[in-house]
Amino acid sequence: MGDLISTRRKQSILIVDDHRLNAELLREMLIMRGYHASVVASAGAAEDRIRAEAPDLILLDVIMPGKTGYELCHELKENPATRLIPVVMITGLNAHEDRLKSIEAGADDFLTKPISPEELFARVKSLLKLKEFTDELETAESVLCTLGLSVEARDPYTEGHCERLARNASDLGRFLNLDEESIVALRRGGYLHDLGKIRVPDEILKKGSDLTPAEWDIMKLHPVTGEAICRPLKSLRLVLPIIRHHHEHSDGSGYPDGLKDGDIPLLPRVLQVVDIYDALRTARPYKPALSHDQTALTMRDEARAGLWDEELVDVFFNMLAKRRQVA
Repeated sequence: MGDLISTRRKQSILIVDDHRLNAELLREMLIMRGYHASVVASAGAAEDRIRAEAPDLILLDVIMPGKTGYELCHELKENPATRLIPVVMITGLNAHEDRLKSIEAGADDFLTKPISPEELFARVKSLLKLKEFTDELETAESVLCTLGLSVEARDPYTEGHCERLARNASDLGRFLNLDEESIVALRRGGYLHDLGKIRVPDEILKKGSDLTPAEWDIMKLHPVTGEAICRPLKSLRLVLPIIRHHHEHSDGSGYPDGLKDGDIPLLPRVLQVVDIYDALRTARPYKPALSHDQTALTMRDEARAGLWDEELVDVFFNMLAKRRQVA
């Protein structure tokens, strides 16, 4: 009985096939193995079902009326919300080019009709196990983001800081026409950039200014600490440079590595710009909040002096101006 799915939660499989008898046969076989299986007869119906409740795996017929299985698979794999759902293409064709089309569409596996039950169960079990690992990674990321928010909560003056950074950094990434992976990394970086402050004592973190040299040395370790906490998750590989380098300065006066200009990766520079904007716009015990216009003048002056990426500062304020026009 080792192949039976735990009764804790039945994994869900969506069968997309316009041949009703074939689809019902697959459904009955999967239900007998302990899965929750449902059937739809077209790509459009599948899209509606997936929007309502994403399945753990999709069995997708190649030839259907209207949109083909190849087209649906390609769209699912291009959409960040659905691209991690395993898709198995089912075809009655044995031709080499049809398998290539399945791979090009982004399918995770394929089965040829008539389907062997043993092969079906083996492929399904393997892909669902992979999906479990993916879900666990997403859960781990959520935990880290929650930790990032808990660090923010230690300082009442930074309430909402992480969410604002996540939104503005990802918006700036889109404005720069960065790829979707980079935009996701910027959003995650908004929540995780100061995660390393979890090891900074409250008396230093809340002091905010006039740190002693010894206290400043402790504060400057937080990017390295945050990077070390997140490094085990390979899915955060693009976020690690953001965490480590968002306090570097273009003139080399930043920390922890003293990088200069083009040595600082793009994504940390993007997050840095929105981080500085938010810091200047937020009141602290040792300083008042600046207006938007005062912040723009200050950041442009500091960029010309060599602290920030001058071009990115200009692009950021262009984005904000366009956002205001739309609003």
